[in-house]
Amino acid sequence: MIDGISMFMFHRFPDLFFPLYRNLSKKWIGLLSYISSPFPFAVWDILLIVLIIVLIVSLIIVIKKKKSILKYLSVLFFILSLMAFAAVMGWMLNHYAAPLSESINLDVKEYSVEQLYETCDYYLQKASSYTLSVERDENGHMKEIDFYKTAAKAGKIYEKLEDDYPIFKGSKVRVKKLSIVGEYLMYNGIIGMFMPLSGEAGVPGSVPLAPLPFTMAHEAAHRLGIASEQEANFCAFMACINSDDEYFKYSGYYEAFTYCFSSLYKVNPEKALELYNKYDEDIKTILVKIDRQDTAAIYRKYESPLKEVSDQINDSYLKTFSEESGIQSYGEVTDYLIAWYLKEKKD
Repeated sequence: MIDGISMFMFHRFPDLFFPLYRNLSKKWIGLLSYISSPFPFAVWDILLIVLIIVLIVSLIIVIKKKKSILKYLSVLFFILSLMAFAAVMGWMLNHYAAPLSESINLDVKEYSVEQLYETCDYYLQKASSYTLSVERDENGHMKEIDFYKTAAKAGKIYEKLEDDYPIFKGSKVRVKKLSIVGEYLMYNGIIGMFMPLSGEAGVPGSVPLAPLPFTMAHEAAHRLGIASEQEANFCAFMACINSDDEYFKYSGYYEAFTYCFSSLYKVNPEKALELYNKYDEDIKTILVKIDRQDTAAIYRKYESPLKEVSDQINDSYLKTFSEESGIQSYGEVTDYLIAWYLKEKKD
């Protein structure tokens, strides 16, 4: 009841609650993330399994002792209601915040196919320029990296942006590895998750190497109160390309190209293929293509009917919190990327 009223009020009168709510939410999430920070794994990942086991065992006891199922269900409903209340009031209302573009002074609007093509070309060249900065084997494939060292860097990735953009101030603890539910999430097409009940940003260990730093930075952005998926994507891009680590820089430009190329292919497949084959003789661009093939190969291993169900759930969740495009909002980061490129070009 309170959740519903809060969502209605935040949706109708966001100026009354922001930025105060986001600042309070950051402090709350920061406290939770600090409490859970000593553990290299996601605490909620473990507690979820424990909770499921406790619920199953308690249900069996209730049935064997012929106790009231109704009482059991009422207790279960109460627990789930408390968790939902904590998640909504502690973080989820950030979905109703003003657009990120207002906080970073970026003019985002609609763009032409020509502007999209030019932007896509730019990000391909930038990604290509960093391909030799990451370790590769003799066949050009990226070598395995230390997940935990990368996760620690991802936790602090927004430090360099704080002075210019105060919206990026907040928790800097490491991003966590989703040790137990990670594989299950991958089969659902989910490559990262922020848990507002524990303040933990986490990704499965199976995320492909090229998008891994970007994905970690995306989840870290959620921890800073950036709830929108497209805005978290753009935050991850900004953080990665401003990093001192060239692996992060590459991942940022690689994902920027990936999103822009996907958008270009949807509106004009011919121009997309023209661009994709434009630098066929450039070894650096060939390495970008190798990384795209390796990434796609890993994602194919996790294709399953679960993804469709997960997409529908995620779509409903996003629309509930006023992301009208639902899961399509992941792709709308392209508008931010074009706006950023045009601003850089102008400057």
